[in-house]
Amino acid sequence: MNARVFRDTYGVPHLQAGDPLALVYLQGVNAARDRAWQLELERRRCLGTTAAFLGAEAVAWDVFARQARLADTAQRCFESLDAETQEWVSAYVDGVNHALPGGALRAPEFAETGLTLQKWEPWTPLGIWLAVHILFAGFPSKLWRTHVASLLGDEALELFSSEGPHGAGSNGWLIPGSHTASGSAIVAGDPHRYIESPGVYQQIRLTCPEYDVLGLAVPGIPGLAHFGHTGTVAWSITNAMADYQDLYAERLRRTSTRVEALGPDGWEPATAHTELVEVAGADPVEIEVIETERGPVIMNAAGADGSSADGGGADGGAFGGGGGAFGDVVAVSLRYPPRVTGRLGFEVMGRLLRATTVEDVDAAFDEWVEPVNVVLAADTAGGLLHRTAGVVPRRERSNMLRVVPAWEPGHEWDGWLELPRADVDGPAVMANARELAAPLGVEFAAPHRADRIRELVNARTDWSVDDMPDIHRDTYLGSAGSILDLLFGLVDLSPQAVALRNELLGWDRRMDADSTTASSYAALRKALISRLTDHFTVLEDADVADIFTPWMDPLTHVSYALENLVATDLIPQVNLRWLAREALEEVAANGPRPPWGETHQLSPLHALRGPVFAAHEEPIDLGLSGDHHCVMSTSSMPGLTDVCIRASAARYAWDLADRGASRWIVPLGASGVLGDPHHHDQLPLWLNGSLAPATGSTQREVPDFRVAVDGFGTVRIDEADPERDLDLIHEWVTAERAVYWGMQALSRDEIAATYRFLDSVPTHHVYVVRLDDIPVALLQTYDPQADPAGAAYDIEPGDLGVHLLIAPGDPRPGFTGHLIEALATFVFEHLGNPRIVVEPDARNTAAITRFHRSGFTLGPQSKITYPDGTTKAAQFAFLTVSP
Repeated sequence: MNARVFRDTYGVPHLQAGDPLALVYLQGVNAARDRAWQLELERRRCLGTTAAFLGAEAVAWDVFARQARLADTAQRCFESLDAETQEWVSAYVDGVNHALPGGALRAPEFAETGLTLQKWEPWTPLGIWLAVHILFAGFPSKLWRTHVASLLGDEALELFSSEGPHGAGSNGWLIPGSHTASGSAIVAGDPHRYIESPGVYQQIRLTCPEYDVLGLAVPGIPGLAHFGHTGTVAWSITNAMADYQDLYAERLRRTSTRVEALGPDGWEPATAHTELVEVAGADPVEIEVIETERGPVIMNAAGADGSSADGGGADGGAFGGGGGAFGDVVAVSLRYPPRVTGRLGFEVMGRLLRATTVEDVDAAFDEWVEPVNVVLAADTAGGLLHRTAGVVPRRERSNMLRVVPAWEPGHEWDGWLELPRADVDGPAVMANARELAAPLGVEFAAPHRADRIRELVNARTDWSVDDMPDIHRDTYLGSAGSILDLLFGLVDLSPQAVALRNELLGWDRRMDADSTTASSYAALRKALISRLTDHFTVLEDADVADIFTPWMDPLTHVSYALENLVATDLIPQVNLRWLAREALEEVAANGPRPPWGETHQLSPLHALRGPVFAAHEEPIDLGLSGDHHCVMSTSSMPGLTDVCIRASAARYAWDLADRGASRWIVPLGASGVLGDPHHHDQLPLWLNGSLAPATGSTQREVPDFRVAVDGFGTVRIDEADPERDLDLIHEWVTAERAVYWGMQALSRDEIAATYRFLDSVPTHHVYVVRLDDIPVALLQTYDPQADPAGAAYDIEPGDLGVHLLIAPGDPRPGFTGHLIEALATFVFEHLGNPRIVVEPDARNTAAITRFHRSGFTLGPQSKITYPDGTTKAAQFAFLTVSP
């Protein structure tokens, strides 16, 4: 199978290669070309070096990433992988390293920030995965609960239980054949995340002789971890809302030689070192990185971002100082499974690609670690799967609720829980609710989305993939009743308030973009939340590290916990009906509301606050239907703003009767480059809840390069076809002047086999160069990481090795120089590689002279050893793109 890139009408990449390693390399190349800025940003987030180009606002994350030891943990996890998976991940990284410089040339963010590229390490994808998911289990909520209990008492520990979208959430449903028109299962859903630009998911198809899989990839990560369809089995996941990370209050002291932490058995040594966080436009920040037996210290008692172990503590509050929850505490440490086990579960990635049955998917997910998910899967033989996957420690329940004292016994981890699974005897639903995963966590999503999906799915027995948008775009708001019920029995209302109450009580509870009543409901909710929050001012100004400030905002917690606060008897001093009356009068007095979609607008997050639309593009209306408890989950901060920053990061519908009928959509598009035709071409469909074909018609991605060279002619470079161009290739490589190519003694069949092989791998490419449509040269390029030449010199990211064979013919003055000029344009501007590497035989002085005369800088003479044992003394030379 030849190495090829195809694109569908939305620019979605369909990749094919001759084996899994070649394919995953090509996946890395593709990710780097389409998502260069996103990849490099996520790599820097893992390392904690984003403030160096994003400025002071990124310091908080960088400090956390370093103190939590994300990069070091990723290295440990990579080292624990089996050799096959290490090789597979490394091949992906090789592809990224080769193509990233070219991708960076297309992404305007690099020029805007001055960000320069650095080489990816083999463990980088694991670091990206860890950085993306480290906050998934919501451990900062333990800081909040501890803070609440310290001020309101232990009985208030779960007062602000949100049962809402505080962590990452998703919808997913499995409709068995008994409920479909085809008699085969459908697996569908949508992961809910912050809507980022570029998007967190990349639609892709991966094909090699061993498998053919389509699904949603995470840029920077090989394979398809979350959502995929192999043709015979399909799977999907949602966040299980499990609690598997713990926070420990630590007492630290410094001796003359080390830092120590107080554990259950007394004082223990802790590791400590300092690091410097570079900050664009400001002085660097020095931090201390400390790790106790529990885990890395992520916050000192006073909440400062740099942790010093010189005793003291805060002046009070939940975490330290005089009169705090624990007394003389100076730090909080984080214990999380990958740091403890040295595993992330990356072995699963490759196994899922090879899966053909639900048993294969089930066995693969047995090795899953981070994050903990609920899994649904179905296969063409009728197999069905509903289980949880990941690693959850066995420990005291108090660990799951709050920060616990490290020095007290009883808070240690004691092995791992056996994760629950369920038999599937009808439609199965997963929407982060307190159902299958209930034993694993503390806070789950409210049941409204799960209940509504279950109601819709069970209403029919003739579902098809084409019907899935009927579920995806459902806007019924099941949580509205708790607020609307407060309006009954209110007295002494103004006429305007009476009219508004009657309108709301007669409302169908659908959060449609064109509904003014939905907008009025949202305004009422916002006004009620604001008034209720005023009763919790005592909880303001919690002293935590900056990265955790969003988790300590009373308005946020009141917003998400509104249903629980309305129902609880723990706040008898609050007259909720009076607050509801005030809120109703306020909204009524402000007059008619605009349609919900006018204020409920999508606002994708971009690290540089970049626009969605390029200057030359016509913006489209970003108004949305839905709300955070709707199946069409489009979340805002209900007490603060209607603007939506969290919604479906993708939607999918996998058909087990006919994979070709499967459908999907993402919020923006396949490309992460602003101004690219596929940057946001899926947005209109996504906004109204529609889906696009997952296996539509495709076209092969070809170079399509031509350039006019003054005084020379038009140079065109086309990919060679080993069948169509064999006569020409055979003639040229066996000519007398091609003696240094070493192919003169090969037969026509041997030459054909050689070029068929080169055509099958994504690391090597062969082109025919034409001058005014006449073939004049053979150009071969290669990634030095995948060629024997790479072992003979120091490779730089983006290097492109080049072999140039000029066709036999009469000499022409300046011919080679003009040709190399055109080839440099092809490599630097079209392919985007920053450096050309040539390695002619050291005896080929004519070629060396020509390259040197054309601007190449001579490098070392080195011996290249080929797989068959033969060697070549090569003179390396380099041509670098002009700044």
